Amino acid sequence: MSSKTQSILSYLGILWLVAYFGGKQKRDSLSTYHLRQGLGLLVVAILVNLMLNIIIMLVPTLSTPLSLISVVFLILMIFGIINAANEVRKPLPLIGKLFENQFPFLDSSKD
Repeated sequence: MSSKTQSILSYLGILWLVAYFGGKQKRDSLSTYHLRQGLGLLVVAILVNLMLNIIIMLVPTLSTPLSLISVVFLILMIFGIINAANEVRKPLPLIGKLFENQFPFLDSSKD
């Protein structure tokens, strides 16, 4: 699997696992960067959706406006895919800087 393919897959939710395990032997700094960004996006999206579901259960009338927040994560995913396809290291808007140095287990798999 090429570095570019790994980078793109890292933004597609569960396909992050395919990029992580499938490209372990050929991982370079670009794919590691996008794996970090993609995993960070996935973690934040899951946490925010859990909080939103709790709020919606408590106040059902807020379901429509709060569900629109999920569109933000779709837009961030698209930004990440575009950056990966162009092979640039650019952090995701809003949350990308938080994950540039996180998830050290990604570094340990480099040859």
